[in-house]
Amino acid sequence: METEAGAEGPIGPGEPGSSGEPGPRPGTGLAGLGCASFNQDSTSLAVGTKTGYKLFSVTSVDKLDCIHDSEAPDVYIVERLFSSSLVVVVSLSMPRRMNVYHFKKGTEICNYSYSDDILSVRLNRQRLVVCLEESVFIHNIKDMKLLKTLLNTPCNPSGLCALSINHSNSYLGYPGSATIGEIIIYDANNLSTVTMIPAHDSPLAALTFNASGTKLASASERGTVIRVFSVPEGQRLFEFRRGMKRYVTISSLSFSPDTQFLCASSNTETIHIFKLEQHGPSVEEECPTWGSYVGKMFSAASSYLPAQVSGMMSQDRAFATVRLLLAEQRNVCTLAMIQKLPRLLVASSDGQLFIYNIDPQEGGECVLCLVLVLGDPFPSLSQGYSEDGGARKGEVIPEHEFAAGPVCLDDENEFPPVMICNSNKFWK
Repeated sequence: METEAGAEGPIGPGEPGSSGEPGPRPGTGLAGLGCASFNQDSTSLAVGTKTGYKLFSVTSVDKLDCIHDSEAPDVYIVERLFSSSLVVVVSLSMPRRMNVYHFKKGTEICNYSYSDDILSVRLNRQRLVVCLEESVFIHNIKDMKLLKTLLNTPCNPSGLCALSINHSNSYLGYPGSATIGEIIIYDANNLSTVTMIPAHDSPLAALTFNASGTKLASASERGTVIRVFSVPEGQRLFEFRRGMKRYVTISSLSFSPDTQFLCASSNTETIHIFKLEQHGPSVEEECPTWGSYVGKMFSAASSYLPAQVSGMMSQDRAFATVRLLLAEQRNVCTLAMIQKLPRLLVASSDGQLFIYNIDPQEGGECVLCLVLVLGDPFPSLSQGYSEDGGARKGEVIPEHEFAAGPVCLDDENEFPPVMICNSNKFWK
């Protein structure tokens, strides 16, 4: 049965990625690709094109394994739930309908139709969130039941929102204003608003939670400053300056699995990686010198300067950087541990995947170690692939999303254990 969403019932659909980057308006996706998104723990990459969508395993820097491909016209949203068989797909041919598939069985679990175009979709093991331009729908992922409809949210034409991947801590972040950078933090488990964070002076451009759902990073449409807040308190913890020379469009933000680093990509050729570290007492403070005295005087003087100037004095710059070959290419990036080393993965709009090595001690310019082509024709389907660093079907592995017990990869009955339903419609 089909379900249509509206004021009294679910509405829904969406776009890629746990990173919270805004989704493309239908018809305005990545140039070579319709869309690209990493799954919640960055072990898989999903891409959509004019002819279908593909799922890749990205657990090795030696090769790119295509683990599934499916034909569907003009896919502009495709999201996979961790390493399970659940995939959400939205196509330009029906931009108001969200299809949920069990790709290993080759079956459709259900589909939902909404009163407006689906702009983004976010998933964790408890919730599925669909974002429209002026409303948000929260589903229980176990049975796809609509739990909550947030109507009349501030105009959000890019579908910007972020959902914590920690399902025991399911915070949802979305814009609280269309004119300034306010962030609403909503508890998707208890279905209640937690707080509002006044993050930026200009409208929001990007949001992402860390893996545990205890920190939230944000950037505004100006793209010069990236801020990190504690969740749920909303206290500002870090402030990083991406640049001062020009305004840019931040296309994605992503924390490393251990929350030690935060990367930011934009429409420029540079990707910035910031290090989240609290600076303790310096040697100069312990052993006063003329230099430390001048430094303290400079710091004191900054309190009399305009807020913008004094703020720039205290902001940290990038710990590491990547120079892409081309600028003005929309991209999505993520930080991941691959074969026990920290890597930066960048999927670009021209249909390429770049993998860089990061020096976690020294930082600096990251080293390119692999370039792979994602566009048609795709890499051939790999037989006998293994995801999650070698875990086989049925093995118990450490839980990615910090729940009490481990996750079993044999998800034939666990994910999705929902009843087959077609024809779910929700209208305003």
